[in-house]
Amino acid sequence: MKVLLLYPLFPKSFWSFDKALELIGRKVSFPPLGMITVAAILPQTWEFRLVDRNVRFETEADWNWADLVIVSGMIVQKSDMLHVIGEAKRRGKMVVAGGPYLTSVPTVAEEAGVDFLVLDEGEITLPMLVEALERGETKGVFSAKGEKPDVTITPIPRYDLLDLEAYSDMSVQFSRGCPFQCEFCDIIVLYGRKPRTKTPAQLLAELQFLYDLGWRRSIFIVDDNFIGNKRNVKLLLRELGPWMAEHGYPFRFSTEASVDLAQDEELLDLMITANFSAVFLGIETPDTDSLTLTQKFQNTRHSLMESVQIINRAGLRVMAGFIIGFDNEKPGAGDRIIDFVEATAIPQAMCSMLQALPSTALWQRLKKEDRLLNEEANINQTTLTNFIPTRPLEELAREYIRCFWELYEPKRYLARVFRHFMAMKPTPHKKKFRAVEFKDIRALAIVCWRQGIKRSTRFQFWHQLFAIILHNPKVLESYITNCALFEHFIDYRQIVRSQIEDQLAQFLATEANLKTQALTQQYEKSRI
Repeated sequence: MKVLLLYPLFPKSFWSFDKALELIGRKVSFPPLGMITVAAILPQTWEFRLVDRNVRFETEADWNWADLVIVSGMIVQKSDMLHVIGEAKRRGKMVVAGGPYLTSVPTVAEEAGVDFLVLDEGEITLPMLVEALERGETKGVFSAKGEKPDVTITPIPRYDLLDLEAYSDMSVQFSRGCPFQCEFCDIIVLYGRKPRTKTPAQLLAELQFLYDLGWRRSIFIVDDNFIGNKRNVKLLLRELGPWMAEHGYPFRFSTEASVDLAQDEELLDLMITANFSAVFLGIETPDTDSLTLTQKFQNTRHSLMESVQIINRAGLRVMAGFIIGFDNEKPGAGDRIIDFVEATAIPQAMCSMLQALPSTALWQRLKKEDRLLNEEANINQTTLTNFIPTRPLEELAREYIRCFWELYEPKRYLARVFRHFMAMKPTPHKKKFRAVEFKDIRALAIVCWRQGIKRSTRFQFWHQLFAIILHNPKVLESYITNCALFEHFIDYRQIVRSQIEDQLAQFLATEANLKTQALTQQYEKSRI
C-alpha cells in the first residue's frame, strides 16, 4: 500500500512567523506531528510519502504514486483540507480523513466525499481502518466511542519522513488531556480531563531518534498542558535532565502549561535543568469575574502578575494567550490586557476574539441560548466572534483592534523584550559549540539594519542591545531571536486590523440593511 499523507495549508497567523522565518531560510515553524504519528501507527510494510503543503505542494507524480490519500488537520486548515480532498477525489483516489477538526465536525468531510473517516485518537481507530481495508471495504466511519488510548503504546513518530531543513522547531508530545474545565476549551472534549502520559523512556527514545537524525535546534512539547500530570512530568524531567547533559544540551525546549507552574518551585527547577527556555500560559484575561464565569478557576487562586514574574525570573521566557469577548465583560477589556502585558513585560502576547468551538461547554450553552451565529468557528486572530456577545460587537472589535495594534507597536514591543530578558535568569548549561552559519549572520545583519538603522527604533535598539551585552550577556542569543520575531508581528498586526475592520464593516452594513428592511415593513403595515 502506497500512502500519500497530505497536510493542508495554514493561513497566516500569530504563530506562523512568516517574515521571521524568511530571515533564517526556514519555511514553517512546526512539522505535522499528527501525520507522522499516523504513519508510525499504520503497518510499517506500507510505503509512506508526506507532503506538508506549507513546505511544498504535491506533484502529479505524488498523486500517480499513491494508492491511498490521508488528510488531517485543524479547524483553521478547513479551507485547504476541503480543497485537497476535492483534488484527490477528482483523480479517483481513495481518501481517508481525520484529526481534531473532523472529530469535532465530521459532517464536513462526509459532504466532501471522503471514503473513510477516522475519528478520535488514532491508536484506537487506525487499526479499525486497516482491518476494513484488509476486508476489501471501500467506505467506513471509525470512532473510539469515548474510549481513550494508553499513549504508552504510541510508537515513535516517523520523523524520517520530514524535510528537517524546512522547519525552525521540532515537535514531540508527552501527554494528552488536561485536568481543568475551562468552558471555551475543546481539549477536554477531544482528549479528556485525565492527562495520559508517555513513559520517560518512551519520550527519551523519540529524542534520541531526532538526535540521530541530526536535529540540533529547538523542540516544542505540544502538550496542551505539559504539567497536567505533575507527578509524571517530574519523573520525566528527572531523567531528561541527565540525558540532556550527557548529550551536550542539543535541544532547547518550550511548551504550554497552566499558570500554577509558578507555585511549584521544584517543577520550575527541573524544567530549567532540562534546558526549557520558554512556556506558553493561557492567561486569557486579567478580569477575575470573566475567569470565574468561564470556569478557569486555576487562574484565580494566585496573582497572575506575580506568577508571570516568578516564571520569568526562574529563566523561562513567557508567552501568553488573551481573549476579548467573554460574557458580561466590562468595557475597556483591551486596555486592561495591554496594561497587564506591559506590567509583566510578556514579549509575545497572543490576543484574539472569543470563539465558541464545536462541542465545548461554551458552544453548548450558547446554542441553548440561541446565540450561535456559526456552529463551526475559526480560531484565527483575524476573526470576529461566532456568537452574539453581551457587549455590542462593534465595541468589542474596536477594542480588539486597538489592543493588538498597540501591543505590537515597534517601540513598545522591543521595550517589553528588553525588560523580559533583563529580568531573566540565564541558563546554567553549556551547549556544545555550533558553527555559526551564513544565514545566521545574514539574519542578524537584516535585524540590525531594519531595527537599528532604518526604523525609528534605531536608538532604542542599540541602547538595549548593548545593555543586554553588558548586564545579561548569556541571554543575548534568545534576546536577538525575539527581536527578530518582530519582523513577523509588524506585518501581522496590519493583517489583523485590515481583516477585522473589513468583517466589521460587512457586519454593520448587514445590520443596517436589516434595520432598513424592518422600518420599511413597519411603514408598509402602517399604510394598510
